[in-house]
Amino acid sequence: METLRVGAVFPDPPFNGMPDDGGLDIELMTAIADALGMTAEFIPYDGTDFNGIFDALNAGAYDCVASGMTVTPEREKKAKFLAPYLISGQALAVDTRRLPRVHSVDDLEGLTIGVQQGDTGMPIADELVAAGKATSVRVYDRGAIRAALDDLPTGGCDAVMTLAPVLTELVKTLDGVEVVQRGLSAEDIAVAVSLTDQQLFGRMSVAQAELEDDGTLQRIRRKWLGNPYADQSLAAH
Repeated sequence: METLRVGAVFPDPPFNGMPDDGGLDIELMTAIADALGMTAEFIPYDGTDFNGIFDALNAGAYDCVASGMTVTPEREKKAKFLAPYLISGQALAVDTRRLPRVHSVDDLEGLTIGVQQGDTGMPIADELVAAGKATSVRVYDRGAIRAALDDLPTGGCDAVMTLAPVLTELVKTLDGVEVVQRGLSAEDIAVAVSLTDQQLFGRMSVAQAELEDDGTLQRIRRKWLGNPYADQSLAAH
């Protein structure tokens, strides 16, 4: 059976846990591969800057990329994106025991925001600093979001910004750390295919649309995100 090679960052729950732990993207890509008569193989991307994953895609390391990935104009120059399977947004988390006054980005004056290298939260954080609403941005390697959250109680950084589904999942095991604001952006999350592979793009587009129509995608979103809706940009869970 032909293999569909999927590039992804691990771990990045709820999209991708460790390969044996499952995740929304793992189930989605497994279902797409099944629909195409293929077997999904998940290949970890270990670069420190997430945007480097597109170089690997176009160099032939993967057939596609599925990793909770936001569509941006710059990324559309490097890959073709299937229709969004999710609309989500950036969220903010803090240690509410150490910083009980912080309820939103309007309360970050004098504080440092932690973001991941290449994450779509970076420009939002940079804009907050430029506007004087926060003091600085601390950039962590891609995949080091847990390290950023671990720094919240100690002051290594004061707030962490990334996609709401990721923050919501990760803070579950952290005492005192809570997501205090969601809906900081509305971002299309989609699967990327090389610009040169039109045939695969077309086949995967049809397969994903069929999974949406037959309810498979709704079931996957409900399982991993708590509700079945494609637009979860303001969802609390």
